[in-house]
Amino acid sequence: MSEFAELVDSYYQALFRFGVSLTRDADRAADLVQETFCIWAEKGDQLRDRSKAKTWLFTTLHREFLSQRRRAAKFSDSELNEETIGEMPAPEGDAERQMDGGRALEILGGLEETYRAPLALFYLQQHSYKEIATILDVPIGTVMSRLSRGKEMLRKRMTGEPASAPKNILQLEPEALGKRHG
Repeated sequence: MSEFAELVDSYYQALFRFGVSLTRDADRAADLVQETFCIWAEKGDQLRDRSKAKTWLFTTLHREFLSQRRRAAKFSDSELNEETIGEMPAPEGDAERQMDGGRALEILGGLEETYRAPLALFYLQQHSYKEIATILDVPIGTVMSRLSRGKEMLRKRMTGEPASAPKNILQLEPEALGKRHG
């Protein structure tokens, strides 16, 4: 078996799952993975340390996703009108839905890409903080803070808690103020 075929066998499924977590669409994810392997076929021989192929592939897939997203933002191919708004799924308000893996993946898909990508790489692909930092091209501290914030967002959405608001003295109850001054 060729080195390329071994690489595809070893990493296709993991790359596909990461692609789905980014795009929320199996077809687009498959296209991203295919493009990633095409880029590997063109440029993979430039990688000196073959033990870093996995990180290189995930980084390439993420960069290709970002590139496609930027292009799509510039050239939207559909207009937003009453008909397309009517086709959009309504947000669900079922806070008492059973917490399971499928629900967690559904909620993960609804997070901003900033938090979704590190969470998917860490929990679904078991990458280290250092690998995630390399893949996303951000400092390791940023990875840790995005993971922390992303986990908090997931927890709140899973339990139906409202988003936390900053603590403010104006939120004190009037009785508490009266006791101090009365």
